[in-house]
Amino acid sequence: MTNALKFYIDGAWVAPAGAARLAVIDPCTEEPFAEIALGDARDVDRAVAAAKRAFATFSLTDPDERIALVRRILDAYLRRYDEIADTISREIGAPRRLAHEWQAALGRRHLEELLRTSETFAWQRAKGITLIRYEPVGVAALITPWNWPINQIVCKVAPAIAAGCTMVLKPSEISPLNAVLFAEVLDEAGVPAGVFNLVHGDGPTVGAALCAHPDVDMVSFTGSTRAGVQIATLAAPTVKRVHQELGGKSANLLLDDAPFETAVTKGVNSCFSNSGQSCNAPTRMLVPASRHEEALDIARRAAAAHRVGPADAPGTTTGPVVSDVQYERVQRLIAAGIEEGATLVAGGLGRPPGLERGYYVQPTVFGGVRPDMTIAREEIFGPVLAILPYRDEEHAIAIANESPYGLAAYVQSGDLARARRIATRLRAGSVYLNYPAWDPGAPFGGYKQSGNGREYGEWGLEAFLEVKGVVGYGG
Repeated sequence: MTNALKFYIDGAWVAPAGAARLAVIDPCTEEPFAEIALGDARDVDRAVAAAKRAFATFSLTDPDERIALVRRILDAYLRRYDEIADTISREIGAPRRLAHEWQAALGRRHLEELLRTSETFAWQRAKGITLIRYEPVGVAALITPWNWPINQIVCKVAPAIAAGCTMVLKPSEISPLNAVLFAEVLDEAGVPAGVFNLVHGDGPTVGAALCAHPDVDMVSFTGSTRAGVQIATLAAPTVKRVHQELGGKSANLLLDDAPFETAVTKGVNSCFSNSGQSCNAPTRMLVPASRHEEALDIARRAAAAHRVGPADAPGTTTGPVVSDVQYERVQRLIAAGIEEGATLVAGGLGRPPGLERGYYVQPTVFGGVRPDMTIAREEIFGPVLAILPYRDEEHAIAIANESPYGLAAYVQSGDLARARRIATRLRAGSVYLNYPAWDPGAPFGGYKQSGNGREYGEWGLEAFLEVKGVVGYGG
């Protein structure tokens, strides 16, 4: 990859200001396989200046012109699709099938959904004597995570372009190479110079410089709640718009009329998908106390069906977690579950047998979990499921809402009307009923400490727009 040691600024691949480098580690082997340059405040200044210059003209382009640009981006993305999927698989250890059918596919589906949204979006409308206009917010800093990397890059970059914003992207330094490929996609599609800029770096250096920069008008961040607090603090003195999708500890309510074999099995599989490294994963399974033992038996069988191994090994369903830091965190929290008295149903501490290298975690299920236990409260970000018994429907809703997070919730029931009623009681930005298909047009974002604002579809587009009222326009 020829551009890994460069940044994309003002329409060209340029050398960084400094000499710092970082190895990109293959989590399946713990070995480095690539290297990137790390930027600093000088690179941020250069990229923001390019974005600010470009905004003066790009913000005035016709929406139809920008929609045509997004369509060219989709075409270029599809030409690089397999390369993007393979790169993500190598960077984060995602099984090849997951990388091709989901990781890379989400980028394509966001672009397609944005095209549908943009073609019908009312960029201006009359309201009495006032004209309501939607205009780009300005220069946006986009800070994205490592776990679903191209998903979060595309769902920020594409609507920002459609809105008429210019931007600087800081992807995760843990999974940075797919961002390089996407920058090449944008260049091939003819994105004007300065509209999109890419600077690699860590949060305390490049991320902080972007959030505090006086010429940045908006920060869109996806990551941990801890980092989100720091970003909001850095952005506050310049009163930037701050849009955040943060942590989660999502409850999965299995009501007493749910088909338990299916509901428990799908809940386990959904929790373990992407090695449990999804902010909206259903990591707390709430089951009627009278069916707790039944749920544990089903969950034990479901966990045993997972095959942990290298991303490119046939039959692998669960790859490693992304790094040594993440591995140690997951091990610490599994140990906390054991120490606090939860019942270890499957998995446990250490690597699966036969896997001595790589950040592999045993798919783990705990039963008899109380709401006050660490594993019921902290986001683990690994293949670890906590099963909590509840007394009745009201008790289940109370447990679900007790979390400081509110990103997602899940409800399983044989009665859709009952599931819908429960959904209105749950304090979460997304509620999924009976494991539906993924909808790229549904708003995504959280309540409480899971963040603010929404992404995807029309909400993702509106996130990058200001609302202007021109009073007297029609009178």
